[in-house]
Amino acid sequence: MTPILDRAAFIRAETRLLPVPLVPEIRLHLAHEATDLWQRTEDELGGIGLPPPFWAFAWAGGQALARFCLDRAELLAGRRVLDVASGSGLVAIAAARCGAASVEAAEIDDFAAEAIPLNAAANGVALRVRHEDLVGRDEGWDAVLAGDIFYDRDIAGRMEAWLHALARRGATVLIGDPGRSYLPVARLAEMASYCVPVTRSLEDAEIKLTRVWRFADQDPEPGSALARNLPNGD
Repeated sequence: MTPILDRAAFIRAETRLLPVPLVPEIRLHLAHEATDLWQRTEDELGGIGLPPPFWAFAWAGGQALARFCLDRAELLAGRRVLDVASGSGLVAIAAARCGAASVEAAEIDDFAAEAIPLNAAANGVALRVRHEDLVGRDEGWDAVLAGDIFYDRDIAGRMEAWLHALARRGATVLIGDPGRSYLPVARLAEMASYCVPVTRSLEDAEIKLTRVWRFADQDPEPGSALARNLPNGD
């Protein structure tokens, strides 16, 4: 735990409540000066334990996944949903907006775990924050959502094995990703693609082509919501 700041006060002071570019019906506490906040956490605050502020940005994978879920709400309606590596809570909030029976947002970052309930409250939804590492566990979730998690080799390896196991036992596993280095594309099947506006100072472009994926061997039951939403009815 990082003990040195009032996290909620810090989040409110360093962000503005803004609509998400691809998902404007959702507002988040986002960094209004992206480079400044990132640099401060490295230079001024890094020495006292403040990690990079991943929670203060609407990353491309999360935006695409949130958009996909909202546009196909029947995939999550009435289901138990886990959003893993939730960051700002964007995807979890979208899941709650879809009418999920329950939504859990898993995060190990202290500030993200504080930002998620602030963002949920700003959007009038209820969800549960799981401030712990759930990778490797299976609590019977009906759907597991993962946005922008394949940017690190070690993290990607753990996530891929876990998510694939959940998909194989029948959970709906959806991944949002803009082509990060360690995305296991060979094992995935595309569900949708979007041109997502992003923060140029943190990415290599102002627009990122971002896809929503499922595992290719994740065979949905005939007539299920996932089966009805496969591209071209495949």
